[in-house]
Amino acid sequence: MPKTILTMDELLAQSDIEALKVGDVVEGSVISIKKHEIWIDLGAKGLGVVLRREIGFGQQLEVGQTVTVSVIDPEMDEGHALLSMRRAVKERGWEELERIFSEQEIIEIMPYDANRGGLLVEIEGIRGFLPVSQLAAGHYPRVSGADKDEILQKLNALTNINLRVRILDVSRKDNKLIFSEKEAVKNDMAARFANLNVGDEVEGVVTGVIDFGAFVNVDGIEGLIHISEISWERVDNPRNYIKVGDNVKAKIISIDKDRLSLSLKQMSEDPWLSEVKAFKKGDEVEGKITRITPFGAFVQLSPSVEALVHVSEMSDDEGVDPEKLFQLNEKKEFKLIDIDTENRKIALSLKKTVKKTSKAKKETKDVKDKK
Repeated sequence: MPKTILTMDELLAQSDIEALKVGDVVEGSVISIKKHEIWIDLGAKGLGVVLRREIGFGQQLEVGQTVTVSVIDPEMDEGHALLSMRRAVKERGWEELERIFSEQEIIEIMPYDANRGGLLVEIEGIRGFLPVSQLAAGHYPRVSGADKDEILQKLNALTNINLRVRILDVSRKDNKLIFSEKEAVKNDMAARFANLNVGDEVEGVVTGVIDFGAFVNVDGIEGLIHISEISWERVDNPRNYIKVGDNVKAKIISIDKDRLSLSLKQMSEDPWLSEVKAFKKGDEVEGKITRITPFGAFVQLSPSVEALVHVSEMSDDEGVDPEKLFQLNEKKEFKLIDIDTENRKIALSLKKTVKKTSKAKKETKDVKDKK
């Protein structure tokens, strides 16, 4: 009676061993290393071959070594399985990353490169991305005018250093892996914010100076000093008062979600309050024109005191043009018509001074005519 030949599936079924399937990740032993292929003994599941292109980059192998492989084709025409070490590493990597994501575990990564959008990362054989928007305050690239080259320069400085992150999104199907440094420090930041109050004085390091103010790192928390809070003087360019790397002491004036609003000027007495005492309503004062607008002109009366002459107080003529009436840095005589200490406002009048001058000239003329 002829001997019955069993198929591989039947043999596996009889031995209670589950057949290999595409995508399975299994272990085997290296039995042969050739120039273009590596042969793997899979035990009861047979033999498999790994082509050179499917070996992990830089991986050193030797006969007898136990390796993890992924099944590309469970049974080729020759009867053996086609395997991949690279895919196995990725499969195990995705599983580990999915676990880390589900448990919201904080891990350390080391970016290997950067582009203008963020940092490039490879972990568990899988490439991921850390967007600029997900960097913690201490690492966020604050630059003037959103200069892309300067942003890239600051991001490159973060490569090859360890960063603590959480996985923000992971999808094996879409081959997507996104990290967040902000999320990793979130709980720590919440604890630090809980210990801060409006009015507290804090110390920090200036991380960026831009047209509307300066950013300050206060023990990992981002703070903003608005241009109006840099000095009691009028500040046209924050860079004239503060620069990146400066250590500063500032006062917290508000706490907004994950950012502090800070003030440098409130660390000292407001000189306006003492200098304004030298003026009173009805005084005739001399001032220098510092700014001209369609609604009036600003006039500096002392180093810290600035006043406004409204367009309605420039002349009795309608349609007066402040730019034709004044020149920057020009000095003129005005009458002080109001002081609002609470709102730090002083109002001036030019036309009352002009009328007085005209009246004086008329009286002088009348005296001469009588003679």
